Amino acid sequence: MSKIVIALGGNALGNSANEQLTKAELAAKSIADLIIAGHHVVIAHGNGPQVGQIRLAFENFGSDDPEKIMPFPECTAMSQGYIGYHLQQAIDEELVARGLNDVPVVSMLTQVVVDPKDPAFENPTKPIGGYYDEAAAKKIMDETGDVYKEDAGRGWRRVVPSPKPVDIYEKVSLKTLVDAGQVVIACGGGGIPIVYHGDHYEGVDAVIDKDFAAAKMAALIEADIFIILTAVDHVFVNFGKENQEALVDTTVSKMNEYIAEDQFAPGSMLPKVEAAIDFAESKAGRKAIIASLEKASDAVVGKSGTIVQV
Repeated sequence: MSKIVIALGGNALGNSANEQLTKAELAAKSIADLIIAGHHVVIAHGNGPQVGQIRLAFENFGSDDPEKIMPFPECTAMSQGYIGYHLQQAIDEELVARGLNDVPVVSMLTQVVVDPKDPAFENPTKPIGGYYDEAAAKKIMDETGDVYKEDAGRGWRRVVPSPKPVDIYEKVSLKTLVDAGQVVIACGGGGIPIVYHGDHYEGVDAVIDKDFAAAKMAALIEADIFIILTAVDHVFVNFGKENQEALVDTTVSKMNEYIAEDQFAPGSMLPKVEAAIDFAESKAGRKAIIASLEKASDAVVGKSGTIVQV
């Protein structure tokens, strides 16, 4: 059967620990369907709401002393831990309930290498943490050197770069576990961004798009299929218009044409489409699918979702 990497959105996991655990149980059902069908499955997940909450908690805790605020790479590591814990627990329980007692499920703390010369570092765009008025934001910028920008009239927020993933530090361990038949949860929140400095790696304040990180992971572990799970059954062109059209089976070249036409919203569907293209182009015969969580197993057999191939 196929080796499959699934990218699960952070927003799909809710906005609180209790809500996340409930939604993880729902996600586990779709993931278990694929495992029971005989596929090797690796799961990546987003962390947008969760890492923001972690960062905001430390900002509130350190309101009187910036030294108390946890660095952002550490916040990402924390989010990997507790989201992975919920998914690991939910998937294991679902497999056991279906009679599969001997399939190990493990969460891996994952560091993703980025290029310190990536242009994203010159133009931070990804908002994180809490909202501040202009005076407070500028005071923090003077004290810390961090970049804050006004966010859609709601206040000022810190923004960090969103570089592309170059490599996965734990790729050998990751591939070893997958090849041994274990269900691995990795690259949470796009991974902890690290850069190489001289003779060592160190974390940087950045956010890697989880779909790009998952596509990179899928290529590195020689996956056959990369599935991005989202809120809709298909990718659409002319979305929301009278001539809206669902894409079912399409090609990389056609998707690039649609990108040139600005068919996909930046920060929403566009990065998913670009990540799907990256994986489909990485090696002959690879297939990327964008589909809804509820129909993940249908998407693998071509009954739902948008399939992207060369």
